[in-house]
Amino acid sequence: MASAVGTIMKKPVKIALVQLLSGSDKAANLRHAASQVAKAAAGGSKIVVLPECFNSPYGTAYFPKYAEPILPLPPVKEEAPSYFALSAMASENNIYLIGGSIPELNPSTKKIYNTCLIFGPDGALLSIHRKLHLFDVNIPGKVSMRESDVLSPGNKVTIVDLPEYGKVAIGICYDIRFPEIAAIAARKGAFALIYPGAFNLVTGALHWKLLAQARAVDNQIYVGMCSPARNLDSTYHAWGHSMILDPMAAMLAEAQEGEAIIESELNEDRILETRRNIPLETQRRFDVYPDVSEGQVAYEDPDLLGQVCN
Repeated sequence: MASAVGTIMKKPVKIALVQLLSGSDKAANLRHAASQVAKAAAGGSKIVVLPECFNSPYGTAYFPKYAEPILPLPPVKEEAPSYFALSAMASENNIYLIGGSIPELNPSTKKIYNTCLIFGPDGALLSIHRKLHLFDVNIPGKVSMRESDVLSPGNKVTIVDLPEYGKVAIGICYDIRFPEIAAIAARKGAFALIYPGAFNLVTGALHWKLLAQARAVDNQIYVGMCSPARNLDSTYHAWGHSMILDPMAAMLAEAQEGEAIIESELNEDRILETRRNIPLETQRRFDVYPDVSEGQVAYEDPDLLGQVCN
């Protein structure tokens, strides 16, 4: 892991996670997201994060209806309103925007993805992350979901350089259960792991906070988890509780179930202090087990190759 002063973060940055209540009207969802992103930016945040599926209801029945074609870049404005809304939110507020996720349709393959679009302060697209691990789970009598019935998985680890601050890694929801992505990102110098996610009332109560703390402890970097607000009138009930954790897994900010904006300042000193006090990076036994970041890691998705820099 990178640990020299100035190599993880170039300067401190304030981050905001926007916990949104979204409905069935996509246009209304986009307008509401824009108003909340502007509010977060007005509070001084330079990185703003939206939740998973912020522009639509969450569920396999909704993904095809709400999916937008993003490729080839740039997309057609009338066909990809969420893309252009996110770009405008970033440029109008002079922020880095991690755009939660939206259902994406690839017109050439007809595949549908759960996709996060990341934009810079000038409104330019910086990277695309498609959810790597699909939520196919059955806990009898409690929760059952098969995203793979509708969605296809992405094929790359996404680490995004924010030039003024450093690198962040992106995962979506179920991706957090797979520690390999986080380990790779930390060893490649990321200062934060950002997960838009929509855990449900069963898995949220069990593992949402636990997994966030585990990824922070394992990798000694910041973790942000951004959930939709809970809507008991919808078909899917999100856990809520968006949170920001420091490299020691201490809670810096936490929402409850309803709409909220939570924020915190991230700085390199806290990462360095944590790694001095508990020096995992010098104690790892790569002579006994391999370093996953040195394996055959895919940082490019063949389907996205040449479309956007990562």
